[in-house]
Amino acid sequence: MKITPWHAPLDVSHANDLLQRLSNARWADAIVDDWSYGTATQPLRHLIDFWQTRYDINEAISRLNALPHYQAEIDGFHIHFLYFKGRSKSKKPQPLLLSNGWPSSFVEYTRLAPMLADPGSHGGNDADVDIDDAFDVIIPAHPGFGLSARPSMPKQVQTIDLFHRLMHEGLGYSSYMVSGTDVGAGVATRMALKYPQAIKGIHLSAVVEPPGIASATDLSKAELAYMESVKQWSDKEGAYLHLQATRPQTLAYALNDSPLGLASWILEKFKNWSDVGDNLFEVFPEQMLLDNLLLYWVTQTIGSSMRYYYEARHFRPALQLHDRVSVPTAVCMWPRELVVAPKEWAARFYNLVQYTSPARGGHFPAWEQTQAYAEDLRQFSRALR
Repeated sequence: MKITPWHAPLDVSHANDLLQRLSNARWADAIVDDWSYGTATQPLRHLIDFWQTRYDINEAISRLNALPHYQAEIDGFHIHFLYFKGRSKSKKPQPLLLSNGWPSSFVEYTRLAPMLADPGSHGGNDADVDIDDAFDVIIPAHPGFGLSARPSMPKQVQTIDLFHRLMHEGLGYSSYMVSGTDVGAGVATRMALKYPQAIKGIHLSAVVEPPGIASATDLSKAELAYMESVKQWSDKEGAYLHLQATRPQTLAYALNDSPLGLASWILEKFKNWSDVGDNLFEVFPEQMLLDNLLLYWVTQTIGSSMRYYYEARHFRPALQLHDRVSVPTAVCMWPRELVVAPKEWAARFYNLVQYTSPARGGHFPAWEQTQAYAEDLRQFSRALR
């Protein structure tokens, strides 16, 4: 395996084409001014106007390129990752792999990662932060996301194997923690199932459905209510999931060609899946949203990121009745997550040692509730120590 510091291939050559496409965008009509039919016109127009007139692409490229980029070549396949090396006075920093979901990227972690790596400088208002809480923070991009390579054929690579080899063989960690949200929570779960000897603990904001649960006769009222909430969410919000898991290529052509379409598809998720209320741009500033959009646009990876769902549905081995995560597990159920699993549900499949219910936060907690996320991870790490 070859690991090298890397200068991200983000440059300003895309700026003129992007601005021209935004200027020539053909807007659809709308018959309501809220989010009930999908992306609301006014917030989208605001974001597109900001992209055209107030978002400095040169500055954004410099800001993103200044992060600690690395690249690993694993059997000829390139994985991009950020590597924030921890600063601790008396102990080796705890290795931590952070795995984001969709349609997020490392941009979501740009406030959290420095806080975890150097708690003495980035501890915020938390009086309990100890310099020995430092982590070595590794943020790899999923295959087909952002700056990682795009698979060129079905079933070409397995994310859990690539990430484990990166941590174990490439970076030399004999054991490490994994924290994941959304798709990243699924990756953390399956890494724990396959590599339990190497993974010290997993920290999740979403949990799997335990195999055979549909026929269980001992479900609590909270678990029954949770199963009903999953059905309701799937009915009201699951269209994107079904489309991306069945016909991702059909949508990919449109989103890869239109920055307006890309912004609409992604902005709705940040609004509907988060704890923002009417304060979308206060919780997610325009710069942060556009940095994330720019990463998908410049790398042309919206299509390959959506194919991730297709491959998970069609090629990922199903969980078996005997499967259960033995690795110590912390579950942090943010109140505005897509669905909120009760503690007893999580304990059916995981070796649950910590379950927390923060007062605020949603699907993108590393940005929404950075301090709370950091403290929950530190609390879990201390328990493992």
